Amino acid sequence: MDKPKNQVVTEKSIRLLQQNQYTFKVDSKLTKTEMKSWIEGFFDVEVEGTNSSRIGNRGRKRKKKLNINLISQKKMIVKLKKNYFIPLFLN
Repeated sequence: MDKPKNQVVTEKSIRLLQQNQYTFKVDSKLTKTEMKSWIEGFFDVEVEGTNSSRIGNRGRKRKKKLNINLISQKKMIVKLKKNYFIPLFLN
């Protein structure tokens, strides 16, 4: 399964690691419950909650005559319960 595309490493995501929250870019059709069950199964951890947001496409221009449907990206922040961590991220 390749539901999460990659981890997000920004200043905010590094700060969230201290609060036991992990940030992933995911498939835009993925739901919170699917992500929760995938993370729990793959990393053998317990998820406390998930937050998701859509990231707009920056820097692309729309032409007036063509109505182009742009595919947006999705970002999810997963909060784990205490005493659980994902070893791929630095804590």
